[in-house]
Amino acid sequence: MTDRIELVVLDMAGTTVADGGLVEQAFSRAAEELGVEPGSDDHARKLDYVRATMGESKITVFRALFGDEDLARRGNAAFETAYAELVDGGRCAPLPGAAETIGRLRGEGRTVVLTTGFSRVTQDAILDALGWRDIADLTLCPADAGRGRPFPDLVLAALLRTGAADDVREIAVAGDTSYDMLCGRRSGASVVAGVLTGAHDEAALREAGATHVLVSVAELPDVLAGFAATAGAGMRR
Repeated sequence: MTDRIELVVLDMAGTTVADGGLVEQAFSRAAEELGVEPGSDDHARKLDYVRATMGESKITVFRALFGDEDLARRGNAAFETAYAELVDGGRCAPLPGAAETIGRLRGEGRTVVLTTGFSRVTQDAILDALGWRDIADLTLCPADAGRGRPFPDLVLAALLRTGAADDVREIAVAGDTSYDMLCGRRSGASVVAGVLTGAHDEAALREAGATHVLVSVAELPDVLAGFAATAGAGMRR
């Protein structure tokens, strides 16, 4: 058993970055380009699926929704374009306390990796819009890891790329969706924290395996301090 978290893997949209409904807006634009009529039952059903699978790789979502590789790729490209336009239009901001939290975690000697279900192009657009290019030790998207959430690849890629921990139990994962929780649990992380600033509520996060549910990511450093104290006491018994 470990008494210290060395690697912290943080989601972006909804966890450290305010989403503000941008995913839904970008999806609606993309779906319309593929012939889905706004306001139709088909649009409503597809949007419900997008909400339920927040955190998953977006190309995977489009494949599930449209069942055709060409349509999925067209839809994903349209989504990425629409999302980038919204970001460029100033519709992107850090969540309160997020930057300070990342700084505190790194100041405590922990390695911080930012992850996303978006493509690298979109992830970089967000990082540039926020001035966050150097805020973390590493940033990863699904293409960097092999598979996106809910698979454990992003977390394990963060471990392999940084070499920050000797054991998966020295990892903490934080995110706002059920898929973030599944990804964290499947990776073997000791702390899998759900935050209530994004897509899914406490019940959904706990059902997916959250070890902690936080009002915001700003609470995470104190959770990790508490984890160290509790684990250390257990090891001394």
